[in-house]
Amino acid sequence: MKQEGTIIVTTKPTLTWLADPEVFAVNRLPAHSDHSFYETYEEAISEGEMRLRQSLNGSWRFHYTTNPTSRPATFFEVDYPTAGWDQITVPGHIQLQGYGRPQYVNTMYPWDGVEYLRPPEVSETHNPVGSYVKTFTHSSGENKGETILTFDGVETAFYVWLNGEFVGYSEDSFTPAHFDVTELLVDGVNKLAVEVYQRSSASWLEDQDFWRFSGIFRDVYLTHTPAVHMTDVHLTATLDEDYQDGELTGIFSSWKVLAEGSALRVTVLDPAGDTIAEADGEKHDSAFHVKIPVEAPEKWSAEKPALYRVMAEVMVNGKTVEVIPMKAGFKRFEMIDKVMHLNGKRIVFKGVNRHEFNPERGRSVTMEDMLWDIQTMKQHNINAVRASHYPNQHAWYKLCDEYGLYVIDEMNLESHGSWQKLGQVEPSWNVPGDKPEWKEAVLDRAASMYESHKNHPSILIWSCGNESYAGEVILAASEYFKSVDPDRLVHYEGVFYVPELGHTSDMESRMYAKPADIVAYLEDSPTKPYISCEYMHAMGNSLGGMEKYTDLEDRYDMYQGGFIWDYIDQALYKKDRYGERFLAYGGDFGDRPTDYHFCGNGIVFADRTLTPKIQEVKYLYQSLKLHVTEKTVTLRNDYLFTSTDDFTFKVRVECDGYAVYEEELLVPTVGPLEGSSVELGVPSEVMAEAGVYSVTVTAHKREATLWSEELFEVAYGEHVFAVEAEKVVRAPFDRVRIAEGDVNIGVHGDDFHVIFSKAMGSIVSINYGGREVIELPPFPTFWRATVDNDLGRGQHRTSSAWYAATFSREVVGFEAEKRDSSYAVTFTYGFTSLRDVKVRVTYEVFGDGAIDVTAHYSGAEGLPVMPQFGLTFKTSADFSELDWFANGPAENYVDRQGGARLGRFSNTVVGNVAPYLMPQETGNRTGVRELSVTDKRGEGFVVSSVKGGESEAVSCNVIPYTALELENAYHAFELPPVHYSVVTVSAMQMGVGGDDSWGSPVYDEYLLKPEVEQEFRFKLDRKK
Repeated sequence: MKQEGTIIVTTKPTLTWLADPEVFAVNRLPAHSDHSFYETYEEAISEGEMRLRQSLNGSWRFHYTTNPTSRPATFFEVDYPTAGWDQITVPGHIQLQGYGRPQYVNTMYPWDGVEYLRPPEVSETHNPVGSYVKTFTHSSGENKGETILTFDGVETAFYVWLNGEFVGYSEDSFTPAHFDVTELLVDGVNKLAVEVYQRSSASWLEDQDFWRFSGIFRDVYLTHTPAVHMTDVHLTATLDEDYQDGELTGIFSSWKVLAEGSALRVTVLDPAGDTIAEADGEKHDSAFHVKIPVEAPEKWSAEKPALYRVMAEVMVNGKTVEVIPMKAGFKRFEMIDKVMHLNGKRIVFKGVNRHEFNPERGRSVTMEDMLWDIQTMKQHNINAVRASHYPNQHAWYKLCDEYGLYVIDEMNLESHGSWQKLGQVEPSWNVPGDKPEWKEAVLDRAASMYESHKNHPSILIWSCGNESYAGEVILAASEYFKSVDPDRLVHYEGVFYVPELGHTSDMESRMYAKPADIVAYLEDSPTKPYISCEYMHAMGNSLGGMEKYTDLEDRYDMYQGGFIWDYIDQALYKKDRYGERFLAYGGDFGDRPTDYHFCGNGIVFADRTLTPKIQEVKYLYQSLKLHVTEKTVTLRNDYLFTSTDDFTFKVRVECDGYAVYEEELLVPTVGPLEGSSVELGVPSEVMAEAGVYSVTVTAHKREATLWSEELFEVAYGEHVFAVEAEKVVRAPFDRVRIAEGDVNIGVHGDDFHVIFSKAMGSIVSINYGGREVIELPPFPTFWRATVDNDLGRGQHRTSSAWYAATFSREVVGFEAEKRDSSYAVTFTYGFTSLRDVKVRVTYEVFGDGAIDVTAHYSGAEGLPVMPQFGLTFKTSADFSELDWFANGPAENYVDRQGGARLGRFSNTVVGNVAPYLMPQETGNRTGVRELSVTDKRGEGFVVSSVKGGESEAVSCNVIPYTALELENAYHAFELPPVHYSVVTVSAMQMGVGGDDSWGSPVYDEYLLKPEVEQEFRFKLDRKK
């Protein structure tokens, strides 16, 4: 056995490699660029399917065992019978195709508490082995050069044989492994055998917050290279110091000395497809070098991802043997005065972390998944993505180049469980640390990522991994990136814990730092710019208070944005006991240990539908800031390279939710990073009548793009105000009959009646036209179904007195009086769990059956956080249709309403429930002026604010479940069948929070103060 660099070369495999951190690649070829190549120029210019590539995806023979001892050890032999074996699909995870079980854990290692292991030990009793066999045909006529076998992703370690001969071994689940199989191929049928181990020493370096799978989950293919083949291409497109002119530099390398008569011709085409330059490569022993000046190129950015086509034609004695098509983006990314700049402009990352995930296929995502993801990100003003926490499929980077996303590319390294236990930093046995036996494996991961992806203009930053503490090994990875790539910066967050190794990272990067902590850093003579590589933990109903972070963009030049955790829920489809499919989380597969539903942190659901949270992201990440008044819009253009000429602007005025004016707004050219104030030109008479007005200015893409249709809305600003009406004249009361009984009081009018019960202590009947509205009477509520962030900060314990109060009320006062034009009944409630709290609810019934409701809370000192102050009642599930005049359209909360605008919109009671992985509070709308709750024929009732002004608006929620039902369900299928529509009207409920999901409080201004007297009013009326 010999070693070439870090690659071991041998023909004798051994299982000892699995637990040896110094063995991670045997017979594997060095990593190289992910470029395509073709035999003709015509094929290359179209960049279609590579005829030189032979896919081995599809159905493979498969055998599964739970440990190495029971595996079919000689299955790779040519004559070994596999006809009776099962079939498995490649690419795909073993655990999602009927073998073993998926397991979700976050920071702890998946064997914690099952076996006592320490690095680099590997379990001998539970290390599932997948034995794969694929037969394929080959003709020696295909071989003009070499034939390379490539596995784009195998988790976590695998051995390969071809026709009974050992090919090689590799670790690192998320970068390609290439093997030269030229000499092992035979004419006709060939047998490829692959033995995949779920666990190896590599598992200690792959402790990401994700589902634990194994198997061949990315593409497998053969490439038949031309006689002269450029194995690696290093293409750079840089700008001069004035950001005006560019230079294209290319190194085209072969792994063998170039044949006599070899030549290289490079043609450069601009984004319009016109040829702008041609050059011949300068030949070296095994490479061609080319350098081409480009005058005033279009520059690449996420805003304008201008790509130049580079066609490299390899010739031998004048005959074309290979054509390599590539894309280049001219840009300059650099640190200027401790601030990151792109093409001379300070950059702000409006980012998101993204796992590769599909609810059916796990991390084996498809091109359709990737296209949906990148279009969704662009449509919601996301300009950056962090590849968390491993290199992604090659196609993703090409899409980021083409669509325009700034990328932090992160090497496959996370050893979270080795240094953080029970939330505490405890690095007594962390890896890789300073341990020399892990150094080459880590550097190999760095090199594999860099070499594969170095040509993508979208990648601005290399990341040394995630949550692996710090040490000399990770520092060495950082130094490697800096040595091979001076045009990019290096990121690593883990050095936060070890300041003396701070030079590992070019930027200060923290996870879930509070805005105040960020400000403290930025105001304490910082030496590096700041980013939050993870912030706004979007678990369940979350993302409240995000503006606290985005506001920092304007206050501090050295604050350069952050990346939301995270993009997509990691939930897998499973069937319940009745055969119905649902999205499952950790523990649902019998996996232990597990971290349960902590995998549900996405701003999109696992099935790639949008969560309500993404509405806030789009608004706070918009780069056109529009401050609207009744007469003007003050526009600030935060784009770096885009003027307002790229957009069409519209102004729309609504009165009580109905459009009364809409026109295109002529906005003069406002350049990047400039501002202007524009008169709206709305005639004064448009807003003269009484009502609630919203004046909205929207910005739309003038032309269609890859990710949007023509006139797609990218930004908006809104101003809301009220023109007060004359005092409302209430219906006459002279035809109303009062029936005061011993227990009940009835108010009877034309085609309506209302009944109050002294015994129940509430209004028990509202009947309009013979149709009952009340199924269960309204009572004060102080509780909301616990959201994940509430749970994480222990609010279910600390505020439990409010939970008890919601269900332990008693009537301590009753009053009824006839007024001039109404009849009023007041109930006063006391609460066993909160002796000092009193709530008074008054129902005032008018002659037309309308009811004004006033709820008053007395205020009391020394009480815990109050989740909500409202009234809840049940009505029939037949009242299933909702029409809102409120902030929307998606659910919103007091700390997550920036992206919600006032308007009229419709949904259903069932559809008002956001399908969070674990049921929790959902469906709320702030700023409610009017809410119609009707059946499918339009009959029902209306909840409305007593006055139209902003201060009089209430919050409302109508869903099919009570807070208690949501509280006690861990999955949606545990919720009861729909029998009711549950209506909650409140002054407000506290914010949902979002800094993190394990202790951060909701910001003070988004809390209900229990010591403060509170009151809200609304009206109940029939739907007219």
